[in-house]
Amino acid sequence: MIKAIVMIQATVDSIPETAQAIADVECVDEVYSCAGDVDLIAVITVREHEELATIIPGKISKIPGVLATDTHIAFRSYSRQDTEAAFSIGAETTD
Repeated sequence: MIKAIVMIQATVDSIPETAQAIADVECVDEVYSCAGDVDLIAVITVREHEELATIIPGKISKIPGVLATDTHIAFRSYSRQDTEAAFSIGAETTD
């Protein structure tokens, strides 16, 4: 699976409606409103890179209130669970 993180600039007065419309797009897992350089961040999961071309410029960019997008493709995922599992390999205890 391919994960993409999409940074979205949106019109300020329509952020809640824009965020909900983005969340309703197929393959969008989550949408966050945030402070800082971007207004919304969407997390997308697809099977093929070509699907991103359909979803981001073809759907998300056309949603009213979306001004611009900046897409980042995830190469690898790190989490606390993954780290703990890696360090516990071979550390079984015998009682």
